[in-house]
Amino acid sequence: MPADEQEIMDLAKKLGDLVAEHPAIKKMADAQKSVAEDAEAGKMLGEFEQKIAVVSRNEQMGQPVTPQERAELESLQQKIASNLKVQNLDAAQVDFTALLRKVSQAWQQPIAAKQQEGMPQQGQGGAGGPDLGAFAGGIGG
Repeated sequence: MPADEQEIMDLAKKLGDLVAEHPAIKKMADAQKSVAEDAEAGKMLGEFEQKIAVVSRNEQMGQPVTPQERAELESLQQKIASNLKVQNLDAAQVDFTALLRKVSQAWQQPIAAKQQEGMPQQGQGGAGGPDLGAFAGGIGG
């Protein structure tokens, strides 16, 4: 018997609750809090965002990035990257993204397999319809 929409939503919430309890989620939250509480990291990140905004505006108006702007951005990037709390945040983001990618792939695999069942094989003729496999394989992957 096919699942109804409410059953799918209930299971999705349960999956969300399980993912929320994964250590990667706590690690990410702790790392974000640590960076937010680090005045030096916050200042550097703020400066970097401001520089990026200025450069982006200038580029939109047809002005190229100057060597001085490029050097300032690189210097700020190096300072940010050398901050231990930012390094921990980067590592936590990698773990967080990997977890979400795995979860996404896990729910997409049965959908892609089901779609493949209904598609005509290559060389057998027929219109074939839209490439729904691209939809299932393209999210988060």
